[in-house]
Amino acid sequence: MSDQLWADVDSYLTDLLVPADEALDGALADSENAGLPSIAVAPNQGKLLHLLALAIQARSILEVGTLGGYSTIWLARALPPGGTLVTLEAKAEHAEIARANLTRAGLAEVVDIRVGEALATLPTLAGPFDLVFIDADKENNAEYFSWAVRLARPGSLVIVDNVVRGGAVVRPDHDDPRVQGTRRFYEVLAAEPKVIATAIQTVGSKGHDGLAIALVR
Repeated sequence: MSDQLWADVDSYLTDLLVPADEALDGALADSENAGLPSIAVAPNQGKLLHLLALAIQARSILEVGTLGGYSTIWLARALPPGGTLVTLEAKAEHAEIARANLTRAGLAEVVDIRVGEALATLPTLAGPFDLVFIDADKENNAEYFSWAVRLARPGSLVIVDNVVRGGAVVRPDHDDPRVQGTRRFYEVLAAEPKVIATAIQTVGSKGHDGLAIALVR
């Protein structure tokens, strides 16, 4: 099966199930125009995040890795009145684009963007969060996950993106620090007694990758 076929199937599913949306489409366009890397979740993956947040009736969401705010919009739209989302972004220039995108989506009052290295920001958060989405630098995924569990409650979901790395995750000798960071994350995930977890492979417009989902006991 080819990458092009995966992308074609993504386009077919997105055209049917994820209608055009001014705020979401604008967030992607503005992020591209600003030179941000094209690493936001795919539209059908964004809707999956939205559905998971709705399914658990999340009122408080934490996102690690804002980028241009595309996934942030999907998650924030799932919040009920009075719900809040805190999103952590290391780069001020990315946060600036995200703020503009969130304002256009009418979510500026719902989302709190914290700028700075996530490992410095996470200890300042109180929690608990009903859902945590981790999509930042992969080298620190294990640490981000450990903080997510600390900041969660029984019944919370922790979702970690990009955990297959095109299949490279199976190679213990791989020299990419993102792969090694992902492998360390799996070791921590497997040993964490406070969660029940699984991971799935995905293929599509973003290539061959996957995500892990953990339910806090």
